[in-house]
Amino acid sequence: MKLQLSKHSQNTIKGTVQVTGSKSETNRLLLLNALYPNLTLSNVSISDDGRVMEAGLQKKQGQVDIHHAGTAMRFLTAFFASQEGREVVLTGSARMKQRPIGVLVEALKSLGAEIEFLETEGCPPLKIKGKQLSKTHVSLPANVSSQYISALLLIAPSLPSGLTLELVGKITSVPYIKMTLSLLEQLGVTTSFKENIITVAHKSEVPDMTLEVESDWSSASYFYSILALSAPGSEVTLRSYRNNSLQGDSVCQKIYEAFGVETRFEDQTMTLRKRQVELPERFECDLANAPDIAQTLAVTCCGLGIGCYLTGLHTLPIKETDRLAAMKTELSKLGAEVDTDDKSLTLAPSTEIKENVAIDTYHDHRMAMAFGPLALRTSLFINEAEVVSKSYPEYWNDLKLLGFEIKEV
Repeated sequence: MKLQLSKHSQNTIKGTVQVTGSKSETNRLLLLNALYPNLTLSNVSISDDGRVMEAGLQKKQGQVDIHHAGTAMRFLTAFFASQEGREVVLTGSARMKQRPIGVLVEALKSLGAEIEFLETEGCPPLKIKGKQLSKTHVSLPANVSSQYISALLLIAPSLPSGLTLELVGKITSVPYIKMTLSLLEQLGVTTSFKENIITVAHKSEVPDMTLEVESDWSSASYFYSILALSAPGSEVTLRSYRNNSLQGDSVCQKIYEAFGVETRFEDQTMTLRKRQVELPERFECDLANAPDIAQTLAVTCCGLGIGCYLTGLHTLPIKETDRLAAMKTELSKLGAEVDTDDKSLTLAPSTEIKENVAIDTYHDHRMAMAFGPLALRTSLFINEAEVVSKSYPEYWNDLKLLGFEIKEV
């Protein structure tokens, strides 16, 4: 599906949007719900990733295809490895078969798991024979994807003696680790995170309870971008969000202050408001703890005509696509001057944006969504726009609610 986004007829944006539940929280809680069935969840994500995760958890044996869902691949690898009597082949898309998972597999094997690579060494598909994992100590490089770490922490309370996890080196993506531990603590699981040692105690059962999934902050980032590119006085209210969010991308609140976007919380909503502000000539930010908003920020700066230097992006080349290479290609189409290396992106200030450029999305939902707000500054096309269903199926409809003119071509 190719969409045409006409240049927004008004620069002042007003509206209210209900954003789908956090994909990060949903996938963690779905796994915990599989371990503790008397847990009830509300406001779960309606994303493809959430649905794939939920369906995968219900499989007892045979093939489990998670398509493009990297979180599901990591979490389900740990889950099935710890489920005695279940035997599955965990596979995914062609891109998923290129994405590394060897670090997690080796960690699980050190706990006693039985896993083998069926095609490329270190990558899916995986043949997993579930066993009771009786060992209690494992170590991982601290700079790996936090999803490897969270995968181990999520199954930890179901292990006979819990788990002690040692992280070797400098830890990245700390907010996502803390999110996982906080969700475990909400279930009454005892945890500890001191220096580079994380411990999670065994818990055989939890009391009946209902947990509400907070709406997704990665999805909220696109509305921050919209406000940054809109006229002062613009205002958008988003539901359901908390001021004390567990999600790493809630750092959007602070980051987007530089572009004049203020955040106000009331009950379960937050209102974003644009005020007049003097923009920096060049914006710099370390996104090691929130790499998923790198594309959003780069497009925001492009739309505002200011330069940026974004660092901490070492995980981007192994996402749904090589996001650094993809951003350089697509921003360059718009006339931007972009340089990247293996962990940073540099954008030069610019005075104009080319019109009617067709943005390729590379099977990556964040490529599609990040470029949407740019319709406040220029007309553009989005190729394979349906890819947003991975995390935010209603995205284009919600932009229409805010007055964006979008049609299929």
